[in-house]
Amino acid sequence: MANVERKSADELSVMRESGRLLASVFDYLDNVVKAGVSTMDINNLAERYITDQLNARPASKGQYGYQYVLNSSVNHVVCHGIPSSTQLLKSGDIVNLDITLEKGGFITDSSKMYMIGDVTPMARRLVETTYEAMLEGIRSVKPGATLGDIGYAIQRHAEKNGYSVVREYCGHGIGREMHEEPQVLHYGQKGKGLTLQEGMVFTIEPMINQGKAKVKLKKDGWTVVTADKKLSAQWEHTVAVTPTGYEVLTLRADEHI
Repeated sequence: MANVERKSADELSVMRESGRLLASVFDYLDNVVKAGVSTMDINNLAERYITDQLNARPASKGQYGYQYVLNSSVNHVVCHGIPSSTQLLKSGDIVNLDITLEKGGFITDSSKMYMIGDVTPMARRLVETTYEAMLEGIRSVKPGATLGDIGYAIQRHAEKNGYSVVREYCGHGIGREMHEEPQVLHYGQKGKGLTLQEGMVFTIEPMINQGKAKVKLKKDGWTVVTADKKLSAQWEHTVAVTPTGYEVLTLRADEHI
């Protein structure tokens, strides 16, 4: 197990501000994301808001050669969907927007599902259950718990509702770098894996599929889709381990975790 950095109180204070700003990006996009808008329009508006209004840096742009500020993953796209000027959102779509932001040298990472217009009850249930699964994972976080506890809680909630958990992609430590140790799997066994300690900061970001867990990488080298073309949903927050439990650094105004 690689060494996992624990953030100091001062570093957590900076990350808290980064997370607060990132949460405000989603508050801004709530009025933007609707039928008829292209995913590239959303990307460009998010970039201008982050740079001009927040005086912050969109940390995904340029990372690993990626050209955009966010990932826009629509319907059966599991993660890493690329914004496109020709992809217009339409009523019935579900879309995940995954955004990172750096302020004061520290990065936070969050994603939110949007349901466009009239979505089917099946799609709504997937989106809501995925959010619940993320909450189950977050609520498992405390000193002395393990990474396996987080994965177990998420997997149990997803599978008892008839869904599957994507195995190939996971949460991750975060701080000065976007991806740090540890890897945070969204499946697992209670009591297994790294023991959590105060000051650890990582993302919890389950990808839950309506059908089978199997995924495919498209030829663009980024976009990951469900192999069976059924829907997928994802939510993500950056979470810090506190002396008594957890703090969600990217908590949005409409959330109560």
